[in-house]
Amino acid sequence: MRTIFKRIIQGAGFVRPEIRLMESNMSSNLWQGRWCGMKPAGDNHRRARNVISPSGCIVRGKFPSRKNGRMVHHEGLPERDAIYLFEASPNVVRYREQPITLEYPDGAELRRYTPDFELVLITGEIILIEVKAVSSLGHEDVQHKFNCVAEHMRRSKKPFFILTDEVIRQEPRLSNLRWVLRQAPLIRPSADAMTVAIIKLRDCLPASFAEVTALTTDSSVDPYSLLLAGYLRCSLDQPISDDTLIELNLEADNGWFYIAQEQGF
Repeated sequence: MRTIFKRIIQGAGFVRPEIRLMESNMSSNLWQGRWCGMKPAGDNHRRARNVISPSGCIVRGKFPSRKNGRMVHHEGLPERDAIYLFEASPNVVRYREQPITLEYPDGAELRRYTPDFELVLITGEIILIEVKAVSSLGHEDVQHKFNCVAEHMRRSKKPFFILTDEVIRQEPRLSNLRWVLRQAPLIRPSADAMTVAIIKLRDCLPASFAEVTALTTDSSVDPYSLLLAGYLRCSLDQPISDDTLIELNLEADNGWFYIAQEQGF
């Protein structure tokens, strides 16, 4: 009975101290094992590019990913904030940081490039993502590089998208998503449990966030997980409060927000 949902957004944010884990020494970029004994089991991922020197002004850290069952590395706060979008999107099944290194032609030269992220969508499509500050895209050399990269991706039929800090950090959407992720349990309820909860809720919706919370108090399903799974939706254009209207998400082609609507995710 589950509907496939599609939608994603653009946000901005604050630093959570428990998430902002600084790396003083990245001697190894391979993480193995399970996510603290919880599901899903952590995937084994070796980043395609090593960080040669962890020093400098870039805030490097690790994010505890529910979707990947492991700590995901980020290089810079825009990448960390992009991870919040990936974690909250019903359209993104999983993602990897620095997934591959590829070669692309630049005139007579052959250069190397490593995307920041690889997203696997619910449709099965794989999209390569570059996170970039809008200010840096105005530089001629940066423009030239990514024009070459984009053309190579087009010829190779690899979906590629540049996600800017302005898109990522639109407010209050990112703050709302971060708040929902903080409230949601680490282990998402099963699809069957959420389907049963929606059947019980559907005659009561739309309702306020406070009312939906009260209706799910005695069940194993919470409204935050239902939002993250795309079963419910609410406006992200205002800060979420007890009075925020919660609705069933019945449309077949969207979740509750877009990361890049023009790209379909």
